[in-house]
Amino acid sequence: MVDKFTGGVRLQIGLLSLLAISLAANASDGTALYDDVLEAQLTQAELQARIDSTDDEVRARLDALRQAREELRRLTAYNAELAPQVEGQAKTLERRLAALDSLNGTREALPGLMGRLLERLRLWVEADMPYLKQERMARVGSLESMLANAELGRAEKFERVLAAWRSELDYGLEFDAWRGELRVSQSGAARDVEFLRVGRVGWYYVTPDGSEGGVWKVEQARWQQLDSDGIAEVRKGLDIVREQRPPTLLDLPLSQPSSQFVAEEHRS
Repeated sequence: MVDKFTGGVRLQIGLLSLLAISLAANASDGTALYDDVLEAQLTQAELQARIDSTDDEVRARLDALRQAREELRRLTAYNAELAPQVEGQAKTLERRLAALDSLNGTREALPGLMGRLLERLRLWVEADMPYLKQERMARVGSLESMLANAELGRAEKFERVLAAWRSELDYGLEFDAWRGELRVSQSGAARDVEFLRVGRVGWYYVTPDGSEGGVWKVEQARWQQLDSDGIAEVRKGLDIVREQRPPTLLDLPLSQPSSQFVAEEHRS
C-alpha cells in the first residue's frame, strides 16, 4: 500500500513539474512575442518619424526653391531695367576718360583761352549800348588784373571770367529801369532822367515831367529824340518795370539795327 501511495504521489509531482515547465515555457514564448511586437511598433514609429522628417525637409527645400525662383525673376527684371542706365554710365565714363586724356593739353591752352575770352568781352562792351558803361568796363579791367595775379589758380580765374560773361549775357534777358544823370552833348548840362532798358535791343530815357525823351542809336552813337507817342510808350515800360501795370507790348524803335541784332542772335 505504501509503495502504491508513494508512486502515486511521485506521479502527481511529476505531472505538476511538467505543467509548471509548460507554463513557464508558454510564458517565456509570450514575453518574446510581446517583445517582438513592441520592437516592430517602435521600428515602425521610427520609420514614420523619418518619413515625416523627410517630408518636412522636402517641403522646406521646395519652398526655398520657389523663393529662389521668385528672387531670380525679380533680379532679372531689375537688371533689365538697369541695363540702359549702366550703358549710359559706361558711355559717360568713356567720355570722362577721354577728357582726362586731353586734360594736360587743356591746362596748357587755358591761359590763352581766358585771354581771348576777356578780349572779346572788352570789344563787346565797347561796341554795345553804353548803359552802365563805367561799371561794365571796370569789371573788364578787374579781370585783366586778376589774370595777371600769380597767386590765384587757373580754375578760379576761369570761373571769374565765365561769371563776367554770364553777367553780360544776363543783360540781354533783363527789363531794367533806373534814375540817373544824362548829358546829351559834351557842352550840354547834365540833368536827371529816367532810363529804360529792354534787353540788349533798346535803351531809352524820359525826363521826369515827360516833356522830352530819346532812344540811343548804336550806329550813330547818339541819342535820337522821341515823339510824344514814343515818350508815352517809354513811360508805359517804366510802369511795367515798377509793377504798376501788367506786361504788354511796347511800340518803340530799336537801338540796335535789325540786321546787327539778327547777326548777334546767330552768333549766340
